[in-house]
Amino acid sequence: MTEKKILDACCGSRMFWFQRNQEHTLFTDIRDEEFDIYDAHVSVKPDLISDFRDMPFDDESFYMVVFDPPHLKWAGQKSIMKAKYGELNKTWPEDLRKGFSECMRVLKPNGTLIFKWSECQIPLKEVLYCTEYKPLFGNQRGDTHWLVFMKGVS
Repeated sequence: MTEKKILDACCGSRMFWFQRNQEHTLFTDIRDEEFDIYDAHVSVKPDLISDFRDMPFDDESFYMVVFDPPHLKWAGQKSIMKAKYGELNKTWPEDLRKGFSECMRVLKPNGTLIFKWSECQIPLKEVLYCTEYKPLFGNQRGDTHWLVFMKGVS
């Protein structure tokens, strides 16, 4: 078995992956479910069930971590967006703080964190207040942002 070098900490249905099965990537999520909603099939099938706020990995385990947490504070019970992406708790600032901390903990020295955020309900600047880590670069236009962090670089 190939060593898992990349961790996707909130894989959901792996929608942004070009190849959804990567032998070098460990896909984790708090959910494991499959269902049909509004003529769409949603499949959240992680390799391992794991909570991004408290991950079961040793320190410095991965070269890269992908962190795409839920970004909705509220959604209808039968919302396709909630089905695909999940929903944040009322404790979302603390949850995201813990998530960033855990992602950095499991990164190897000089490892890379790729963070994805959609500003549909919470502005990116509010999310960045939840962490002490500073992004190196990323896109700053539009509603969906991709930011790159490196462990050990601020």
